[in-house]
Amino acid sequence: GYGSLIWRPGFPYVERQVARLIGAHRALCVYSWVHRGTRENPGLVLGLDRGGACRGIAFRVAERNRTATIAYLREREQVTSVYREVKRSVWLENEARQRVSALVYVVDRGHVQYAGRLSPEEQLRHVLQGHGQSGVNRDYVLATMQAIEAAGFRDPQLHRLAAMLHDHHAPPPAAKIGDY
Repeated sequence: GYGSLIWRPGFPYVERQVARLIGAHRALCVYSWVHRGTRENPGLVLGLDRGGACRGIAFRVAERNRTATIAYLREREQVTSVYREVKRSVWLENEARQRVSALVYVVDRGHVQYAGRLSPEEQLRHVLQGHGQSGVNRDYVLATMQAIEAAGFRDPQLHRLAAMLHDHHAPPPAAKIGDY
């Protein structure tokens, strides 16, 4: 998990570990037409885009739940087929520093919903307008950022956008005597 799966996996798991994927990075690079936006007013969600590295959460699922979990993930993540389902090696950040094979969803750069690298202002605009079947886009970004922090790491681009969201919705300063 590198986005909402961190804070809302939606499937039973035996264990969760912070893990690192080499060769892809977390990016707000997918126009959301279903979960956090619509075709008319697309939101913006995370994808694994090529290059770099990504820290996230690896979930170990009981063998008896494997088929049902994969079916659930396909239904959730492949609504518009913007992601490619692939197996990749990830390194668990546990004492053993194990390398394991993981099922991951990477963005399809040829898909019409691939947003590419947007400026922080463009990201903010899409996140502020986005509202879809799974809720408000702003809530998705803030919940993901909080989950990343709770896991003990940071994502500078996501944190910058979260700060912009807080600034955009900051209440006006309280009036003081003499301000009138």
